[in-house]
Amino acid sequence: MHILVVHNRYASAQPSGENKVVDQEVELLRSGGHRVDVFERRSDDIAGRSLLSKAALPLLVPWNPAVRTELAARLRADRPDVVHVHNVFPLLSPAVIAACADVGVPAVATLHNYTQICPPGTLQRDGKPCTECVGSTPLPAVRHGCYRGSRLATVPLAVSLSANRRRWWSGVERFLCISAAQRDVLVRAGMPAGRLAVKHNFVPEPGVLRTGEGEHVLFLGRLAEAKGVRLLMTAWDELAAHGGVGVPLVIAGAGPLEPEVTAWAAGRDDVRCVGLYDTARCREAIARSVAVVAPSTWLEAFGLVVVEAMAAGVPVVAAGHGAFVELVEDGKTGLLHQPGDASSLAAGIRRIADEPALGREMGRAARSRYEQGFSPAVGLERLLEEYRTAIAGRSVLTRGGDTRASRGDGDSR
Repeated sequence: MHILVVHNRYASAQPSGENKVVDQEVELLRSGGHRVDVFERRSDDIAGRSLLSKAALPLLVPWNPAVRTELAARLRADRPDVVHVHNVFPLLSPAVIAACADVGVPAVATLHNYTQICPPGTLQRDGKPCTECVGSTPLPAVRHGCYRGSRLATVPLAVSLSANRRRWWSGVERFLCISAAQRDVLVRAGMPAGRLAVKHNFVPEPGVLRTGEGEHVLFLGRLAEAKGVRLLMTAWDELAAHGGVGVPLVIAGAGPLEPEVTAWAAGRDDVRCVGLYDTARCREAIARSVAVVAPSTWLEAFGLVVVEAMAAGVPVVAAGHGAFVELVEDGKTGLLHQPGDASSLAAGIRRIADEPALGREMGRAARSRYEQGFSPAVGLERLLEEYRTAIAGRSVLTRGGDTRASRGDGDSR
């Protein structure tokens, strides 16, 4: 099969699960004998642009005509079987969907978050769940400055969501939701249920599994409010006030809360802030963990670190909402804590730390769950299955005549 992957890479200064997933899927497909080309833009390149070019960027977020022209030419020249779209913000725009329609190549899109129904894609505001924009215009997001706390920065995203909603929903053959929890939210928001499939992210074999009881509790991810970092600090302080758990907390990552986290950890022997780890060090750190914690306060659409822990045979303590509920079998492959409750999080960490036999048993069950549902072999077959479905759907439309334009679903630009 010939696949063209379309992706706007996130800035390399911050860890990006999306970038990782895209790279891993490309490698997986190529290793399976498929031809994979990439059409991408990089957010890192924005810094090198002229001031005028930077000033014009918000205008291109809802629609970038140059991208449509360039991608359509690429598709005509190469004729892939399917286009797989990931992130299009800020340099690509939904013009990529129009380019696929121009040439008649079926498009599949992985939904890594909730940007189809929420401008910042988090369904969260001020650390709490928010659905004000769901099913209506995204004016509340602008009013609250939901993207980076800025009304001005939120406007392009809100405009893009409003202007391109029908284009996305009619122009993509298959939307790949990365969890059933995410799909349920999107269906309730009005997205076309028949085009929404669940395809969990896979995780490569880590090459290293936990062999002992672990040396630390690990938080691995972006140091941001939505990831539950402040909640974790409160829970760890509560544990420390009652004697600790006998192992340190290792915090690996970077993000807007990094200065706050670093200051909190300064002078303590029970916390280590280690910054960003590369892939090899991440895998090693996970395999040496008593438990991996994922205390996110927002409704995670998946939870890559949770499955990475499973792959290494390590139990997790995760928030009991969003995708975590379907990834973690509470009491068997890990523990779910009450979302937003520091005491519940602390109790979960203490239970695994205090009961090594339970931790080992959970680790074995987690590894088995990974092998059955998140291994490369499983990931490849499910990905190809969705591609085949998208190609078949486009073929039916081609044979029968694509009537979307007459229904008002076509490209009106």
